[in-house]
Amino acid sequence: MRRRLPVQTWACLLALPLVSCGDEAVRAPFAESRTPPSLAVRFQPPPGWAWGYVRVGDEAVQRYGVSAPQGAPRGQLLILPGYGESAEGWFETARNLNDRGYTVWILERQGQGGSERTGPWRDLGHATSLSPDVTTVKAMVKAVIRPHSSPGGGRDPFVVLGHADGGLVALRALEEGLQADTAILSSPNFDIADLPRAKGELIRIARWARSLKLGFVRYPGQAGWKREGPDAFDARLTHDRARGGVQPAWELANPDLRMGAPSLAWYAAFYDAVDAVGRDLKRVQTPVVMLDPGEDVRALDAPRRTVCAALPHCIETRYPKARHALHLETDSVRAPWLDAVDDALRARPGLPIAQALNDKGSSAF
Repeated sequence: MRRRLPVQTWACLLALPLVSCGDEAVRAPFAESRTPPSLAVRFQPPPGWAWGYVRVGDEAVQRYGVSAPQGAPRGQLLILPGYGESAEGWFETARNLNDRGYTVWILERQGQGGSERTGPWRDLGHATSLSPDVTTVKAMVKAVIRPHSSPGGGRDPFVVLGHADGGLVALRALEEGLQADTAILSSPNFDIADLPRAKGELIRIARWARSLKLGFVRYPGQAGWKREGPDAFDARLTHDRARGGVQPAWELANPDLRMGAPSLAWYAAFYDAVDAVGRDLKRVQTPVVMLDPGEDVRALDAPRRTVCAALPHCIETRYPKARHALHLETDSVRAPWLDAVDDALRARPGLPIAQALNDKGSSAF
């Protein structure tokens, strides 16, 4: 049985890190990263890759990147990574989709990757709300990507892909009016499977710490970035050892990209967003393709089914032998996952996938 710590004890634990807050890590956004030595070409930046920054009002600067196919693009895809991921970890996927004729944009989350930090330590994923993430996604699409503006009046399909809690951000943006032809939720996370404490207690502690302006600290026992920390393969996020080591390789070569456990306020922000999404699912008229792994140790499965069932137009594809990071999985899983992304980008009104979404609706599983 877990023993509940008294409020006074929690106050002491949360106050301990304050002694080091004067020596804050650099918060500035970070653009050009150094390619790790001996990294295979497929994991390096796609040809023509370019970085940019986007900022909405007084919010923190967020980094994005983009690469285009050699010929005229057949569509555009905006990728929203999950917690702790930088765009560099998605380079292989961007290359593959460029080869299929698509322009790929990757928008990093607030306080992660090369985006500006809002906490006292560079490797701390800190956010008091996910609303800035949602607002920046909408601004990015409207002002930077501009999928609805095309010479001659036509336009190529535009799809948003949210991975893990990036799927939560994507879905909330759709509820708030983001226009997309299709949304892909890849291993979406609507409830965290590996919490450091019982869910109800953690939410209570996290919201309490945030209300006291102490939400920038981690839950006791959770650590920052470590050189000897497990990669995605050892953490059971993928069956592919080579792909599992890509993100740590970029972090080792680029200290500004390193990420450890999130702040208490981040947990509060995550569950605030989950609550908000659950209230407005019927407002999402965009077809949603949910791609779920069968061996996920990071996100719970039942909430996904509940969300898909509540959405007006949602179909689910499951990969029973896949782990959480579908974009880093072995070729036997990743190839059909890429095909599913390609199908969503190809879909137009009247084509089979769009018809399937409308016909199956929320009864797809």
